[in-house]
Amino acid sequence: MASVAGDIDMAPRARPVWLGDALVLLAIVATAVVARLPWFGFPIAGYDEQLYSLMGQSVTRGAVPFVDVWDRKPIGLFALFAAAHAIGGPEPEAYQTLALLFTVAGGWLTAVLARPLVDRVTAAGAGMLYVLLMSVYGSASGQSEAFHVPLMLAMAVLVRDPAHPNAIRRALIAMLLGGLALQVKYTVAPQCAMFGLWALWWRYRQGASMARLTALAAGFLVLGLLPTGMVALYYAVTGHWNAFLFANFLSFFDRAPSGAGRLHTDLLLGLVPLAVLAGGGLYAAVRMTPPRDRSHYVFIALWFIACLATAFLPGTVYRYYFAALVPASVLLALPLLDRTGPARWGPLALVVAGAFALVAPLSLPGELRERAADYDRFAAAVAQSSADSDACIFVFDGPSSLYRLADSCLPSRFVYPDHLNNALERDALGVSQKGEVAGVLASRPPVIVTADTPLTPQNEQAKALVLEHIDRDYRELADIEIGDRTIRAWERRR
Repeated sequence: MASVAGDIDMAPRARPVWLGDALVLLAIVATAVVARLPWFGFPIAGYDEQLYSLMGQSVTRGAVPFVDVWDRKPIGLFALFAAAHAIGGPEPEAYQTLALLFTVAGGWLTAVLARPLVDRVTAAGAGMLYVLLMSVYGSASGQSEAFHVPLMLAMAVLVRDPAHPNAIRRALIAMLLGGLALQVKYTVAPQCAMFGLWALWWRYRQGASMARLTALAAGFLVLGLLPTGMVALYYAVTGHWNAFLFANFLSFFDRAPSGAGRLHTDLLLGLVPLAVLAGGGLYAAVRMTPPRDRSHYVFIALWFIACLATAFLPGTVYRYYFAALVPASVLLALPLLDRTGPARWGPLALVVAGAFALVAPLSLPGELRERAADYDRFAAAVAQSSADSDACIFVFDGPSSLYRLADSCLPSRFVYPDHLNNALERDALGVSQKGEVAGVLASRPPVIVTADTPLTPQNEQAKALVLEHIDRDYRELADIEIGDRTIRAWERRR
């Protein structure tokens, strides 16, 4: 008996499941902190998020999006930024913390979706890759993709398993999540449609009647459109229906497409890392390591196609749109990355190390601190020059976060510089760009901000009007290098 007892005591004890999951989560959190923490407090990480932050803070002061401050993104995105600033204050750390939490959730959900195909360690690697590649594709701080991509991952987790005993309930919840994601960015619609069709297809395969399928499809549609419908109802009841309709839907079609089209050389180069991942995984699935769950892998492949539709839906496509492709690309790559496959640890270690290498130059703490200090000095000069004026500064081309840092009022409801200087927006604002610029200049702004190199094709009439006023009434105050552009502040002559 003593011998038997000793044998039992010497037997290895199984590690609790929760401990393995906790280690996966810890790896994802650590990766997110390493990749994103250097950006914390950096106010010019991206142009778009500066606008979202400005609009979110305006909402906390009672402004109505599309009426008092304008953009064509859905109100849910501004609500996220408003909530972040209401809790965390006006600094960028507020929305960057929220984006960090969303990113960790996205990494965890990527690992969950990886588990039917690979072991826990490889799944952890997939979650880490998600975090790193989101930063590589422009979502290191507060870009909208940092918020809507995790919602798509949550939808995928809920609908992926048609044999789940609560599959219908989970699919209904997923459609509501999709509706919320639509209020962050409307271009997620192809993914929402794909998830709904996947759930309906499996109901059909399981023998559901046409009446049952029709009722389920109607339920999916109602839940998916519910958040947008509630927002529309609010604007209709408050008398702002036309402003909501134009900003959210009509202006999208009025914006001129870029002359470069949806696909050009720079975009193709940007797609290379994701294409190599997805293509390598598909090759490995066919020739090296057949997926453990073929149906799940087909689901991921269909999702990847829907993500492509999301990225290329707008008339003008930017590289950071490809963040929508990150989770599906990583999951398609799993047959190649699987550490239990023929290549063992090699591919997984190489790809994760490569992703870290791509992120590192983007987030060097010392360089970011130096750039932030330069920008603080530039903003302080603008604030000091405009402190005694009742008029608002005017950022014709440059970082819109200057309005907050200079403690300035907003000179127009079109506070995003791109809306008033970009020729592609000429017919997409509901007002004349030149007329709006003329109205702002008539208010005699104490400081005007311009850039030496435009980001987009310019409305030459609006630009000429600004330069005419600068030549006549302004002198150079300060300048700063941001990226490959020189931003200049011009103060009004006393």
